[in-house]
Amino acid sequence: MGQIKVEKDVAGIKGLCVIEPAVHGDSRGYFMETYSQRDMEEAGIDITFVQDNQSMSTKGVLRGLHFQKDYPQTKLVRVIKGSVFDVAVDLRSGSDTYGKWYGIELTEENKKQFLIPRGFAHGFLVLSDTAEFCYKCDDFYHPNDEGGLAWNDPKIGIDWAGVGVTGAYNGTASAEGYALEDGTPLRLSEKDQLWVGLKDTFRF
Repeated sequence: MGQIKVEKDVAGIKGLCVIEPAVHGDSRGYFMETYSQRDMEEAGIDITFVQDNQSMSTKGVLRGLHFQKDYPQTKLVRVIKGSVFDVAVDLRSGSDTYGKWYGIELTEENKKQFLIPRGFAHGFLVLSDTAEFCYKCDDFYHPNDEGGLAWNDPKIGIDWAGVGVTGAYNGTASAEGYALEDGTPLRLSEKDQLWVGLKDTFRF
């Protein structure tokens, strides 16, 4: 594994990995390999990625928590500008960690990558003024296959307050009343504010 360091099964959740690439820098700037199939295979991660996606979001935008029902995807995510709090929730019905979550701050400075296997819900909250978010998928996009999970479900208990979110749960996934510490309101799509909690959601 010449160019990456891999932390496997983070927080005891099988399959979740945090990957740190080797960054070679000097006064002129830096160079790094953002993906190497060889290094991944040497780390015991054998995945064929078929699609790359990129998005830009502004501060306070929360996207998620999303999953694909019939065509689940493994995702390898990273941030190339700004910072986000990225979260995965285990939805694998036979898993010892079903319903458990893990979150990590991904930034353009730390250059960490987060590998999220099939069978997880995924989402992120933008902490910087803007953030550009990139991810690889091991299956193509399939229309009308998206499912979702309430980002603030107390049964899961994601620690959004740990990254500065204030507000009280009102029984729904609505963003109303939630904000970052500087007063920036949380913004979710209409669809993301309608997802239900863990007990009523899809299981793989």
